[in-house]
Amino acid sequence: MNTSLPPYRTSAHSAGAHPGTVASGTPRTPHTRRALSVAAFAAVALTLSACAPGAGSGGGSSSESAGGSATAGSTDGADAAEPVNAAQRDSRAEVPTLTPRVVLSHDGGLVTLDGETGEVVHEEEVAGFLRLNNAGDGQHVMVSNGDQFEVYNSGIDAQGHGDHFHYYESDPGLSGIEFAAPYAGHVVIHHGLTTLFGDGDGSIQTFTSEHLKDGQPRTETTATDDPHHGVAMQLIDGTLLTTQGTEEGRNTVQVKNTGDNGEIGEVVAETTDCTGVHGEAAAAPNENGDVVVLGCEDGPVIYRDGEFHKVAAETEYQRTGNLAGSEDSSVMLGDLKTDAEAEFERPTQVALIDTLTDSLQTVDLGSSYWFRSLARGPEGEALVLTYDGELNVIDEETGEITAEIPAIEPWEEKDEWQQPGPILKVADSMAYVTDAENQQLVVIDLEAGEVVNEFDLEVTPVEMAVVTGHPEAPEHEAGASDAGHSGGEEAATEEEGHEDHAGHDH
Repeated sequence: MNTSLPPYRTSAHSAGAHPGTVASGTPRTPHTRRALSVAAFAAVALTLSACAPGAGSGGGSSSESAGGSATAGSTDGADAAEPVNAAQRDSRAEVPTLTPRVVLSHDGGLVTLDGETGEVVHEEEVAGFLRLNNAGDGQHVMVSNGDQFEVYNSGIDAQGHGDHFHYYESDPGLSGIEFAAPYAGHVVIHHGLTTLFGDGDGSIQTFTSEHLKDGQPRTETTATDDPHHGVAMQLIDGTLLTTQGTEEGRNTVQVKNTGDNGEIGEVVAETTDCTGVHGEAAAAPNENGDVVVLGCEDGPVIYRDGEFHKVAAETEYQRTGNLAGSEDSSVMLGDLKTDAEAEFERPTQVALIDTLTDSLQTVDLGSSYWFRSLARGPEGEALVLTYDGELNVIDEETGEITAEIPAIEPWEEKDEWQQPGPILKVADSMAYVTDAENQQLVVIDLEAGEVVNEFDLEVTPVEMAVVTGHPEAPEHEAGASDAGHSGGEEAATEEEGHEDHAGHDH
């Protein structure tokens, strides 16, 4: 990506904004810090490594919408006077240490908690059904709200300086940075970049994650041939991986060349053998670059060594649409549905997909789960929160369930996926689990295998993002990998989503 342009522009709605912008006009009211009731068992500080890319640059839009032969474009940010998040930047102050922050969406807005004490750091009233994803820089959270992605500042930032870090806090809240995207969909963070997908127009917007700290970032944009519920990500070698499809169906994944200025070139790899393609996640890269898994209804596909590889399905219908990956493990965790006729399937098995051998192993948990139940631990272990309220820890190599940690009260998925239910997120060695029915946030020390904190909530959480101040998916060198089947010392935090490296159902 070209980073030679100014670092920010004055408004997310200035010239060059993507067509289809819908101004929400929603009142947003921040509230002061206050405390929640806390049942504290221990407090644990989180420390992660960080790698920050260079200075940011101004925001942009695509040159064509979906439906044509789209080419990439970007804005030059020439009208910049000050960043849209200037007030938050001015409030920045150095502090001796940081604690994680937990951002929750609920019916009415956003609330941010201190991850160690449960104290409410900030509240903001926002109307709408709000979806949350880590933005990639360790400080910001992407808020999907209808036809736009809004950027929320958690208020913490860790900046690397030689062999140590400096820590900063700033005023939390919506930053004013926005990206228009009709039917805002998947967010993927990878290799220091953030990619946003608009289902309503097939728009793909990619920017350097760290540039959010400078204001509205310069954005490379393109679009798929037709609008569809899709996903895209820029790979280490600069190529763009994207789905292709329509509202009626999708079974194609492509990898395309990109030019020095972000223009999209020819297709260099393609598969049409991925019925109902949904979700992606990156596994451990190899010496030739990225290894990426995409979910399908007839067995997943793996992009590796410049080609797509199909994982054979044991039955005609074997859907793996939600994935949780670790870039320190060559094994991918996925959900597993096998009943094509079921109106509402409640699976008890999960899939462990070996990206080196293009094979799939199943693990029966004895209890069902849903799309917000999957995560990865600090050593690459697979984590699944099941209906019985237990956090299952699975050795991703053998498929052995090594621990069943009591986490929350038993629960069951509701008929509508938008209704609140348990959420599982991981940051370093801590797992964060919401109990929507009982309005609690539970913190689990994965190394100790026990609950260390339980916080009562005054809202019913719908979605959650956990930030530590350190980038969740920092930039790294192409082809640099020591990872094999054994996990590395520190796993990448899991959503892709669509959340980091996790796919999702919706």
